[in-house]
Amino acid sequence: MLKRLKRIAKQLLAITWIRRTYEVVNRVFLETFGSSRILTHLFFTIGFLTFNREQAAVLRGRRNYYRNKGTARTTHVELRRNIHRLEKGIIMRPRRDVFARDYIGETVEFYAAAVAQYTSQQNGMETAEMEWAHDVLTEYFRVSTGSHPIVDAARARFEAMPAPTAPSGKVPYVKKQLSGVTYDELHELAMQRRSVRWFEQRPVERELIDQALLVARQAPTACNRLPYEFRVYDEPSAVSTVVGLPFGAAGYAHNVPAVVVVVGKLESYFSPRDRHAIYVDSSLAAMSFMFALETLGLSSSVINWPDFEPLEAKMQKTLGLDVSDRVVMLIAVGYAHPEGMVPYSQKKELDTFRSYNVLR
Repeated sequence: MLKRLKRIAKQLLAITWIRRTYEVVNRVFLETFGSSRILTHLFFTIGFLTFNREQAAVLRGRRNYYRNKGTARTTHVELRRNIHRLEKGIIMRPRRDVFARDYIGETVEFYAAAVAQYTSQQNGMETAEMEWAHDVLTEYFRVSTGSHPIVDAARARFEAMPAPTAPSGKVPYVKKQLSGVTYDELHELAMQRRSVRWFEQRPVERELIDQALLVARQAPTACNRLPYEFRVYDEPSAVSTVVGLPFGAAGYAHNVPAVVVVVGKLESYFSPRDRHAIYVDSSLAAMSFMFALETLGLSSSVINWPDFEPLEAKMQKTLGLDVSDRVVMLIAVGYAHPEGMVPYSQKKELDTFRSYNVLR
């Protein structure tokens, strides 16, 4: 017995020594290469595989953006971006007599391509998107009272095209106070929402998930692109396959009734400067989605998705993702088990993470 204890003690000492040695070496390494951008660049030139998947995704997304412009699609991201830019110009106070000169010609060109697809009924372009584009362009030319050759040419081209949809009133408007939800009620909902990992073994109605997604899509996104997909899996074998991929669901994956994979679409962007927007925009939508689930009696848990190449490759193959598609997170969804517990998860104090007017 004594020999066994001594052997265990030696093993623990060896493990402790290895851990401390690793930490010392790691800190020296980070202090060295993290001290300047030049050294950092040198490190990633040598260790280029660290972020290779993300780099490939950004470049492939940019390629796909330009490729897609010549194809029939359900939604036209370049049109969405420019129509929203027009909306922002329309709501300016004071509004200029002539604005959007640098992109109105391009916008009408995008609109013409959408009209051609819509009227030929190729691949079923969204009617709502077509209505919105038509209404905003109509409003833009109505309020553009000044004369400019570029604007006049775009106006003439727009007015020469047959209107593919009837006016639907999808134009900027004065904000309305629609909700009667009080702060206390919202705070109570936020306190109610907790990451649930133990669910009742019954299916989740698709109608409820769709209702929650209608709320999720109202979350703000850069230039109203909505650069994401929510891929829902509710068939038991599919759930088992998908939820078993990330590390974060170990121990409770077997009892998840439905799982949602939130996928960012880098093909929505033509510039690498926007490469992080998919993570911001899809996360905003995901939070709204989870709050909506709570109001419908459903619970959820975010399953972290690390940028780990073996898992990335497996997820890409399993879901049939394009190189430009980036998994942002997974969300387990179901009815909370009546006896299942959740972590207390103490949050930081307000003064710890909030500051006002801090400048250098």
